[in-house]
Amino acid sequence: MVIGQNIEKQFGDLKVLKGIDLTINRGEIVTILGASGAGKTTLLQILGSLDKPTRGEVIINDTKISELSGNRLAEFRNRHIGFVFQFHQLLPEFTALENCMLPGLIAGRSEKESKNRALKLLSYLGLSDRLDHKPAHLSGGEKQRVAVARALVNDPLVVFADEPSGNLDSKNQDELMDLFVDLRKKFNQTFVIVTHDQHLASKADRTVHMVDGVIVD
Repeated sequence: MVIGQNIEKQFGDLKVLKGIDLTINRGEIVTILGASGAGKTTLLQILGSLDKPTRGEVIINDTKISELSGNRLAEFRNRHIGFVFQFHQLLPEFTALENCMLPGLIAGRSEKESKNRALKLLSYLGLSDRLDHKPAHLSGGEKQRVAVARALVNDPLVVFADEPSGNLDSKNQDELMDLFVDLRKKFNQTFVIVTHDQHLASKADRTVHMVDGVIVD
């Protein structure tokens, strides 16, 4: 469902990715594990259409990302890809509910439809009593669950998560990964998660190990 073919990425003379072939199946939770500098985040950004490879191709649900640009690429990303980042990236002036609604509104859905979808997700994630709270008044675990709800609000084909547990304590790290597993069971959601945490990776369906810009197993 997500296919990376011979992906290379070069910055000047520095080769960060050196020919990556990777296939992610629908409904699969895959972690990309490796030390700092292995190229994990660069690969995630390319698979998620946030960056372009120097060489190679990314295909998501039979759509070649290289054939999209400008507004078409932005629309595809908004409608079909979700992102969860280490530092949440919630807008501080908006409530949990408003942050969650935003991708739906950007996609052109009505306020009512976006709100109903956001309410359903936030309730499922145990945040019904935090809807009107702004990020400054949410705990780290609550902010990350709002970020997960926001990533899911447009029912994306795949969610890419970049070190999503890196800013959480051990209890919230475990709860976040258990949440990903629950969401896969309930919605058949696909997750691709970059991490350096062996414990987190052990809960995935499959772990891809990266070293110096290549997949080693």
